[in-house]
Amino acid sequence: MKLTVDCVLDHELASLQSDSTLARLLAKAHIAELDVPLEALVCRQFGLREEGDFPIAAISAAADGLEVSNQYWLRVDPVHFVMQRDCFSLNEPVPLPLHPAHSAQMVASLNAYFVQDGLLFCIGKSGAWYLRANESTQITTTLPSVAMGKNVHHFMLQGIDSAKWKSILNEAQMLLHDHLANEAREFSGELMVNSVWLSGGGVIPAYRALPHDVDLIMANDVLNRGLATWANIVYQSVPESIDEVLQSKAQHVRIALSQSNHSKTNCLDETWFAPIFAALKSKKVEQLTLNLGFYEKCLVVIIKPLGVYKFWRKAKSITQYLE
Repeated sequence: MKLTVDCVLDHELASLQSDSTLARLLAKAHIAELDVPLEALVCRQFGLREEGDFPIAAISAAADGLEVSNQYWLRVDPVHFVMQRDCFSLNEPVPLPLHPAHSAQMVASLNAYFVQDGLLFCIGKSGAWYLRANESTQITTTLPSVAMGKNVHHFMLQGIDSAKWKSILNEAQMLLHDHLANEAREFSGELMVNSVWLSGGGVIPAYRALPHDVDLIMANDVLNRGLATWANIVYQSVPESIDEVLQSKAQHVRIALSQSNHSKTNCLDETWFAPIFAALKSKKVEQLTLNLGFYEKCLVVIIKPLGVYKFWRKAKSITQYLE
């Protein structure tokens, strides 16, 4: 079995030391560093073309209970901009976690205001926000993982229609500033939603044959579910352990792991990377590919069973790979 694992290196995983299983895996592997965020890398590996953006919003919305048809969609993340000394920066997390009632109230206000512009804001079953435009638009956006913690001015919308959409964003910011749901958030000590971040614009493209042989996707997010549907690949939620993966009849499994689903700091290292290492060593996994996303870049890690015996390669902390 071939195994591909997509995982964001959040602060907990990125701080793992040289004695962790993930560090041991990286020490034995071939590693390529790419200047591309994880979502974009996944789209590329599925054969999607970046026509301005990758059509992440449309593919996700289709898997999130929305009727997307052939219309233009954008992903809309409620966010908080932080005032720095001379600029605003994009604060983590993105999107901000919202109470469903507050989310519904804000989206209803946005729709009442922008209906005259032919825009419709929608909430998917997952709670994610989307925007449907009556007309296709020529803008290029930036994925939020690229802009986090940085001056947002450098990552604003680009393209022929960018002026129009920057105006829409400014109006949305003013509408949200005094919103009752934001007042309730501020009263309870939560960060205010003082802007939205648009990304992943486009329409669902016609299907093309995949450039690789994945026959099972295991994930808990709408993008991967949408990609599986689009590419006609079997989709399952992430199981409790690697044992369930190895028991499947699939020849090439792709798993999207998320640290946010676990409470212990090193839970993914213990419950997934350690047994994956063991499966690789016993040749139950004939090739392991790790796509590890860290903000605007990725580490693509490839290792085969013989690689685990390269004892002369000493493990180092994860942060040393990210410097």
